[in-house]
Amino acid sequence: MTKKAILIAFSLMLSPLSGLAQNFDAGGAAFNNGDYITALHEWVPLAEEGNADAQNNLGVMHEEGLGVVQDYAEAVRWHQLAADQGNVYAQSNLGFMYRNGLGVVQDYAEAVRWYQLAADQGNANAQSNLGFMYRNGLGVVQDYAEAVRWYQLAADQGNADAQNNLGFMHEEGLGLVQDYAEAARLYRLAADQGNVYAQSNLGFMYRNGLGVVQDYAEAVHWYQLAADQGNANAQYNLGFMYATGYGVTEDYETAHMWFNIAASNGLEKARASLEEIAGMMLPHSIAEAQKRARRCRDSHYQVCD
Repeated sequence: MTKKAILIAFSLMLSPLSGLAQNFDAGGAAFNNGDYITALHEWVPLAEEGNADAQNNLGVMHEEGLGVVQDYAEAVRWHQLAADQGNVYAQSNLGFMYRNGLGVVQDYAEAVRWYQLAADQGNANAQSNLGFMYRNGLGVVQDYAEAVRWYQLAADQGNADAQNNLGFMHEEGLGLVQDYAEAARLYRLAADQGNVYAQSNLGFMYRNGLGVVQDYAEAVHWYQLAADQGNANAQYNLGFMYATGYGVTEDYETAHMWFNIAASNGLEKARASLEEIAGMMLPHSIAEAQKRARRCRDSHYQVCD
């Protein structure tokens, strides 16, 4: 049995609609409706006039290729203009670009600098990402206690990534006293928001009775939610539950399907489990499991029965 250790979603953020100008709001309405050309039409003049929120939003559109050809360098240019004006979303987004080397040379120290500026303004996304940098010693000296501090600030604002990562710190006793119950509580907060890693982690807690009463059926429930979002670890663990009959009726065919899917999503250890369970199945059952795996993948995990 395995679990996803710790992961952060380095997501870019649009500046919120705030009534700064009628054209800005019109661009936001168009963006939310998927009309990216109109959004650009409204936001470009504002950005060229120096509106930091519009500049940040243009940066996001260029980074994602929304209404324009994807252009990381252009995204960085717009984010930089907004960040230099103190725009908290652009500062966080610029940290993302430096963290991942998008449009700029990858530079963890520079990523930390921009995350810090946004985090100091109370931005939960930047706080969570800054916690990740301290957790992994990227651009800073590794410091679990400092990672916990930033995760806690973001988690207190309801940031699901931070809640999941803070749960991991409690589970492993990194930067604080190990506390399985607190880990499970934090995982649940994030899992209830749909965080796929927290769902998988919560499944692990129920599977092993860590911080909660051991409950195989509940473990299957959370693994299933994460597996349906494409999480390879959850898919593998769900296969394990079907292979052993923990929380579900033992079903080698379904186990084979999930091991197959996890392997196709790059989880190497799933290949060994796939071979092992295939050795206990008849050829026609293997063929059916393979067909189900293809249907499940093709439907983006919507049809996996």
